[in-house]
Amino acid sequence: MSDVRVAGVGVTSFGNMPEKTGRELFATASIEAFEDSGVPREDVDALLYGNFMGELSEHQGHQGPLMAEAAGIQAPATRYESACASSGTAVRDAVLRLRNGEDDVILVGGAERMTNLGTAGATEALAIAADDLWEVRAGTTFPGAYALMAQAYFEEYGGVHEDLAHIAVKNHENALPNDKAQYQRAIDVEDVLEAPQVSSPLGLYDACPLSDGAAALVLTSESYAEEHNLESAVSITGTGQGGDRMALHDREYLARSPAARNAGEEAYADSGIGPADVDFAEVHDCFTIAEVLAIESLDLFQIGEGISAARDGRTTADGETPINLSGGLKAKGHPVGATGASQIAEVTKLLSGKHPNSEFVEDATTALAHNAGGTVASATVHVLEVSDA
Repeated sequence: MSDVRVAGVGVTSFGNMPEKTGRELFATASIEAFEDSGVPREDVDALLYGNFMGELSEHQGHQGPLMAEAAGIQAPATRYESACASSGTAVRDAVLRLRNGEDDVILVGGAERMTNLGTAGATEALAIAADDLWEVRAGTTFPGAYALMAQAYFEEYGGVHEDLAHIAVKNHENALPNDKAQYQRAIDVEDVLEAPQVSSPLGLYDACPLSDGAAALVLTSESYAEEHNLESAVSITGTGQGGDRMALHDREYLARSPAARNAGEEAYADSGIGPADVDFAEVHDCFTIAEVLAIESLDLFQIGEGISAARDGRTTADGETPINLSGGLKAKGHPVGATGASQIAEVTKLLSGKHPNSEFVEDATTALAHNAGGTVASATVHVLEVSDA
């Protein structure tokens, strides 16, 4: 089985850009990805594009061919929607297509325009990733849903809000040198604990922001990379996908993420590595409790130990397993359709020594990217490794 090479990556700044359209954002990310890759646009066989709320934020469906045009390519284009895991799912399909020989070059990525809706409008739009009949109509929002998951975790395994506060502080610290991050400012534990409460036990600083942004990746087959002498330092060597019941009340667990566990186990088996081989990871921390659930589901920490990992310095930049060196969704930002692809871009830069935080993982060879949809009813996990010389 051949690996898939990451030939080039492009990411816009994430933040509040209501005047920018989705096509403008994706065009910007694509230009950067092609310049980074050295791959000519005419070699692209397909575009796989992730987007969640385009019909609501831009009154625009059928976005695949629109974004192909924005990227300057003429190739079949498909739009993927899997809530916050939209572009992670697109990346997984790109990997499978390149491996099986269907394609040699794929442009994959995503974009989201959110802030033009305002806070109330974006919150309502995001809610359609939950079960409308049994959750949304009852008034459940994602802050409320993740608060229930946090309460369940505290009850089953222990922990307090201060433990979660250390995650927020860590991720803001990691975002400081990342010029693409939405929040490049430090916070402390007191800031988190004294912030307005959103849904107990979660407060304002436990949540990721609303964000606009885009990410694009030029992925190639191993044979194409070798034939064209591409300097692709990083490969995607494993991919996995998992699912769970949509509504929280239908699930066996509230304090665990079976979808992420299944995706992780599949990705580990696919790549031939195990959790002990992972040097660092980018995980889907839409809320601070989500980082805890992710690192435990991926077996990077034992169940019940993830809650104290940031407080104890185990997941900090200089810890044993750095988590979210980009700043994570918490501080880097979360333009929903772009997030999964942006995680791959961040990991690629970190492994290739091109990231402002690469100094913390300069000897690293293996990393994970974990992308989740909704309350982790959908999840993808990818293993990335330094390419063989």
